[in-house]
Amino acid sequence: MTPAPPKLFDRQLHRRNRDRSAAGFDDYAFLKTRESSHLIERLEDVSRTFERALDLGAHDGSLTKLLAAHGQVTDVEAGDTSEAFVAKMEADGLAARVLNEEHPDLPHATYDLVTSVLSLHWVNDLPGTLIQIRNALKPDGLFLGCLFGAGTLAELRTCLIEAESELSGGVSPRISPLPGLQDMAGLMQRAGFALPVVDLETVTVRYGDPFRLLNDIKGMGEQAAFTPNERAPRKPLSRRLLARMAEIYAERFSDPDGRLRATFNIVWLSGWAPDASQPKPLRPGSAKHSLADAVRKAGGE
Repeated sequence: MTPAPPKLFDRQLHRRNRDRSAAGFDDYAFLKTRESSHLIERLEDVSRTFERALDLGAHDGSLTKLLAAHGQVTDVEAGDTSEAFVAKMEADGLAARVLNEEHPDLPHATYDLVTSVLSLHWVNDLPGTLIQIRNALKPDGLFLGCLFGAGTLAELRTCLIEAESELSGGVSPRISPLPGLQDMAGLMQRAGFALPVVDLETVTVRYGDPFRLLNDIKGMGEQAAFTPNERAPRKPLSRRLLARMAEIYAERFSDPDGRLRATFNIVWLSGWAPDASQPKPLRPGSAKHSLADAVRKAGGE
């Protein structure tokens, strides 16, 4: 029996963070807006239409609106763990409902397309969620999405660790551990997607000071939401710690003009629900021509 994955994230706390960010999200949605636009570009590389789509972890519905207005998609609905975001989408006339990405309870073989932009990195059981997405797709249905990956906010993580180690001799969890490219490639295969593709996009955002970065993280609803751990309790960020973190950030990660770099690594995922019509890889040993023969012919022998 496969053991249950550890509950690293407090999903209720994450939902509250999302609820609090909903009202002012427009002011902090630059990454959501950017990657939603990129998803549409990737969708346009697929030469087919999708009758029914689900946007999972939709935030304010910015991607949902793009999908609804796009000629490749006939009908789209949205789901988010935050009631405040769902209310905001409904006020904009979108078909939206509360859906917990960790246990979305999706109907079987219903959607031609499932999308998700910058939401799934908060799921404790990511393999389970990917399997549920694959099961919710009709045969030959497409999953297309992205999430924050390993190396995101590496500068901030480094500065917080150094500052806290220097001042208190230990560290508390501050920034979520995130999956790497190879991790996600393995999870897509494990979830049973056909023709999975995983790639990495790196976005660098520059700030005048790290406190503006912290404000953006909060405004996105992306602040820490770890499950409480009595053996390693999370200590609040003190003014002294923040001040030292800012000093280290300026020393280590500033450009010649004095502005500070913040890296966001975005892992893109795509995969299809299996269908008999899809191309199959050749069985080992089934090739009719050998590589050696091809090399000899190319050499003029």
